[in-house]
Amino acid sequence: MTQPDTARPTVDAAGMFDLGGRIAVVTGASRGIGAALAIGLANAGCDVAITARSATDLDATAEAIRAKGRSALPIAMDVRDSGAIASAVAKVVAALGAPDILINNAGVEDVRASTEVDDELWDRIVDTNLRGAFFCAREVGRVMLARQRGSIINMCSLASGIGIPTATPYGASKTGLLGVTRALSTEWLPGGVRVNAIAPGYFRTAMTEGFYRNPDWQASMLAKIPAHRFGNLEDLIGSAIFLASDASLYVSGQVIYVDGGYMASV
Repeated sequence: MTQPDTARPTVDAAGMFDLGGRIAVVTGASRGIGAALAIGLANAGCDVAITARSATDLDATAEAIRAKGRSALPIAMDVRDSGAIASAVAKVVAALGAPDILINNAGVEDVRASTEVDDELWDRIVDTNLRGAFFCAREVGRVMLARQRGSIINMCSLASGIGIPTATPYGASKTGLLGVTRALSTEWLPGGVRVNAIAPGYFRTAMTEGFYRNPDWQASMLAKIPAHRFGNLEDLIGSAIFLASDASLYVSGQVIYVDGGYMASV
């Protein structure tokens, strides 16, 4: 007769995903993916510090967070300024407490033939998407490492895994961010801090609106997506909650492609 495995733990599925009372920081939260994730975390129980270059741009997101019964802390911050990042993290700690979660979402994209890329464009994209994300992780990571716990989620891209024509600076920044994710995970996981990434597929946001105005582009892309639809912002929230919660305590250095099966079919 097979003996029961008495060492097997009892799984509290609901408790594993519980984010009640945790403090989250979401950059680039004025609209689109950042706003959706900030509100999604609030709905899961988090108090949320939200950042953008202009504090007034955060009004709608802050109002939605408070409507969920959670605290919202809007902070004006340009992720290209490491001093501003340090100041913002200090404000979060003073107002809400030490952050448990960071979502590095702030990002920019500009499609241009590689022969036409100039210094300004390269610096603007790479400094925002890669340099900014690293220094946000560094500042929040210091607080998390001191407490021996935390989850950092970097927003990567399909361009982290494949080449996209006319998006060389963007692809370089997002491929680099995946490298940062893996390196920080290796370095910080012994200190209790997990670092993972989410790579969205094709989602219609203000940043990508120009593509969606082209019906031929839409038809071409839909033919490549096994789900036969573009992503809804709500499709990203579950992955973020999973990576932010105790349900993923043994997951680090990974990237989740939320893309309707696109990467699996390329």
